[in-house]
Amino acid sequence: MTIKISIDCMGGDHGPSVTIPAAVSFLKREPDAELILVGLEDVIRAELKKQHADTHPRITVQHASEQVTMDDPLEVALRRKKDSSMRVAIEQVKDGKAQACVSAGNTGALMAVSRYVLKTMTGVDRPAICGIMPNQKNGPTYMLDLGANVDCEPHHLHQFAIMGSVLVSAMEKIARPTIGLLNVGTEDIKGNEVVKATSKLLQADHERGALNFHGNVEGNDIFKGTTDIVVCDGFVGNVTLKAVEGVARFFGDTLRTEFKRNLLTMLGALLGGGALKAVKDRFQPSRHNGASLLGLRGLVFKSHGGADAYSFEWAIRRAYDAAKNDVLGHISEMIAELMPRNTDTPEVPSSTI
Repeated sequence: MTIKISIDCMGGDHGPSVTIPAAVSFLKREPDAELILVGLEDVIRAELKKQHADTHPRITVQHASEQVTMDDPLEVALRRKKDSSMRVAIEQVKDGKAQACVSAGNTGALMAVSRYVLKTMTGVDRPAICGIMPNQKNGPTYMLDLGANVDCEPHHLHQFAIMGSVLVSAMEKIARPTIGLLNVGTEDIKGNEVVKATSKLLQADHERGALNFHGNVEGNDIFKGTTDIVVCDGFVGNVTLKAVEGVARFFGDTLRTEFKRNLLTMLGALLGGGALKAVKDRFQPSRHNGASLLGLRGLVFKSHGGADAYSFEWAIRRAYDAAKNDVLGHISEMIAELMPRNTDTPEVPSSTI
């Protein structure tokens, strides 16, 4: 089955110099994929020529005259730049020309435009951003929400758990992925009222075999790999994400500084080069690039804005796998099965990334 993916080629810090090499490389590895490259046509074709892919049979170029910058306010991205590469790439999904979209652009704008163009799925109140963290078991821990919704009610977190479970089941081939609810302790008496109420909803699903709820987890459980999925509101998730990114940079910079301190430490770095490379590979963020915007009537994946070509290719891969495994259809089925229809909470999303 051919999977078509639209790429916002102008998004991110580097634009076509990263997105197009990544797209070409991905096509070499995946013969069943077709890509729609969206952006300034002249720029895209010039970059394709550099990659010796200007006549590639599985590449289509879709012109878009505008670009959403990383600093653009939501109002500009949503109302004024109606021919942006981001919006046109998302419209390919809405029109059925692509089964998924990938962008490295402004996260807040991407969520707002995606939600406006695609709308939310029936039964879903708010979309969520689901990303991946590395863990001690050398596998991924999926975490959501990472910043789309800073204020959540129990039924929102319940929906996040359902959507995350479907995504992990499809992407990781795990029949019943385990779900942890992020809290300040593992005991049932810990946490605020929203977390306690969410725990009851998830426990009820667990008892009837609908979800595999592990229970409350703490921050260190994310990296232990205690559960396959960690659920939280977007405020907590985004603070956690940014703290982890900061610690990773601090650790890397400190390590480099200390190994360069003198001849003895440089010799130590040389002798331990193999181990250091293994550590670097294990914590390589490129392997975990590609956060999914779950709950929309179409698949949209967000790459890190500063991603290189190797990292951006991983985001394309995740979009391809999600489309191939019909994540959208499975989420829709589980939402219809599990979610009550008595929620009246108004939608007040707030993207913070």
